[in-house]
Amino acid sequence: MNHPADYRGRRVVVLGLAKSGVSVAKLFYKLGADVVVNDKKDRESSPEAGELEELGITVICGHHPEDLIDAETALMVKNPGIPYSAPPVREALERGVDVVTEVEAAYLISPAPIIGITGSNGKTTTTTLIGMLLEAAGKKPIVAGNIGLPLCDAVQDATPDNWIVAELSSFQLKGTETFRPRIAMLLNLAETHLDYHGGMEDYVASKRKLFANQQASDTAVLGWDDPVCRETARSLQAKLLPFSLYEKLEEGVYIDPPYAREGEADKAAEAQRHIVYRTAGGGAASESREVVIMPVAELGLLGRHNAANAIAAIAACVAAGAAPEALAAPLREFKGVEHRLEYVCEKNGVKFYNSSKDTNSTATKMAARSLTEPIVLVAGGLDRGSDYMELLPLFKEIKGLVALGETRDKLAHVANLAGLTRIETVNAEKDAESTLREAVVRAFAMTEPGDAVLLSPACASWDMFQSYEQRGSMFKQSAHTL
Repeated sequence: MNHPADYRGRRVVVLGLAKSGVSVAKLFYKLGADVVVNDKKDRESSPEAGELEELGITVICGHHPEDLIDAETALMVKNPGIPYSAPPVREALERGVDVVTEVEAAYLISPAPIIGITGSNGKTTTTTLIGMLLEAAGKKPIVAGNIGLPLCDAVQDATPDNWIVAELSSFQLKGTETFRPRIAMLLNLAETHLDYHGGMEDYVASKRKLFANQQASDTAVLGWDDPVCRETARSLQAKLLPFSLYEKLEEGVYIDPPYAREGEADKAAEAQRHIVYRTAGGGAASESREVVIMPVAELGLLGRHNAANAIAAIAACVAAGAAPEALAAPLREFKGVEHRLEYVCEKNGVKFYNSSKDTNSTATKMAARSLTEPIVLVAGGLDRGSDYMELLPLFKEIKGLVALGETRDKLAHVANLAGLTRIETVNAEKDAESTLREAVVRAFAMTEPGDAVLLSPACASWDMFQSYEQRGSMFKQSAHTL
């Protein structure tokens, strides 16, 4: 697409309301475009429509008009979650109209450099950490993107002295063309969102668009323990800065002594491990440097996966000019984000943890293996076609499973194959809140003092809940009121 100012007097269709749709519609309207906003939801379910109509923006709710995309349409900015198979999107593409997401428009007007963070797991925690660490380092971050604040709002409030710290989904990145973050981070890749992308090939390609326009003066931060991330490094134009739990790196951020990989004997005690930043230097003018930042045991977060999030955040902050020595204190203070391995309460000696943001099997394995207590797992949700066999080794380790949602029978089947004897399924005969409460009651009945009940669904929430946040909040309420 062209610069947003180039659409003055031209027709721009914004497909989908929500926060990002409202933000980008306001941006183009302010720049003089003829903006039309369309959302398939009815008017009563679209409270944002009134705000735009008061400005004079045309809003059409309840259906997609056949003439929404016409010969005068110069650009479509679509909500990231709307599939490319949607009729208005297909029509725009057939007419040769650029179809982008809000990320592309925000980048083109941003006066501040951008740190883009993507991956299948850990995005929100890592993005939040980067914002906190840069704030402590005096770098004036603005945290935005998929984490809450629309990018278009963030960049309009920014100055060249800020850093935009943006959590980015594959849906958002798929709709970019010229987007070029100063620092681009790919944490990891796991099988997820295949119903949207149609397969791993498109999913991976969408994630890799984060690096497509980077140049030699930019930095690419990659999770070196993930084979897809390593493969991504082969085509980089930017400087590589990797991070690893399992290898000492010539340059990058790593754990020393390294963790053992799954299935290997781990001889190092947790207390021995430290986070290290190392730069290889560039010859006589620049010597190599190694900085021991802090012991892993002093991180304010539970779990090996959070150690990975921490070293990824350190790499991004160092690339943004933060002194690595200054990052230890805020890392000790950070206790995590809501709905990601969040301690809820203790009832009769049983601890409850909310990890509702775990929407794939890899995230569930990481969360469960971060706890030391015997676990009764509450899992299940939207069925995207996975067989969940990836969870079979975990089901051999846990104490019990309560499965709900569309995937309950699939999960119960895998648990049976694993030899798990305590398995219950909860049918959604009542409303979502009542169903989840019943799951919590059943899980609690399987426990004894010293155990833990963990909500880690391995699935998206949209079969029963409006969002993973709603699911997590209902779980917490159910645990508190047992």
